[in-house]
Amino acid sequence: MTNEMEQEDQYVTVVISQHVKPGCETDYEAWLRNITSVSRTYPGHLGTNVIRPQPGVRREYVIIFRFDGYENLKAWMTSRDREYWLNQGKHLVESDPHVQQLSGLEAWFSLPGQPLKTPPRYKTALLTWASVFILINLLTTFLVPLLRGLPPLIISLIITITMVALLTYVVMPRVSRLFSKWLYAK
Repeated sequence: MTNEMEQEDQYVTVVISQHVKPGCETDYEAWLRNITSVSRTYPGHLGTNVIRPQPGVRREYVIIFRFDGYENLKAWMTSRDREYWLNQGKHLVESDPHVQQLSGLEAWFSLPGQPLKTPPRYKTALLTWASVFILINLLTTFLVPLLRGLPPLIISLIITITMVALLTYVVMPRVSRLFSKWLYAK
């Protein structure tokens, strides 16, 4: 029960990967536009991203649906609309899709070009803490002096925006690669 309550209070991401039958890519793209536009009509939908195949790197399509909480995600995942569109697209794919649900910071810890796996939470917490600790000290040392004349709330706003952007797009992808052997140790 506690785990379910925790999930309800977090953003939830579902990652779906599947291989499209050769020659069906155009039809699959049309199907993808339809199912993603239907998903947008569901409460709590925060966005959909599609990572298309890259020759020599990755064969599968990866579709990422983000919702504001577990219950809204569940409503979409168990909906008749989704079931209808999955049935419409069955002939376009080689097998059933691989579906993985992520919540919180887990999505930071994925390696490009590899199936999404989530490391143990204590490892993600430790690396996130270390990254935040180092980054906040660097930002306060180098950025705060440049912002001295501004009100404290504006300084805080600039620091947090910069920190989240750096964590998401620069720091965590590199930290994930650097510590991948430790994060994903068997």
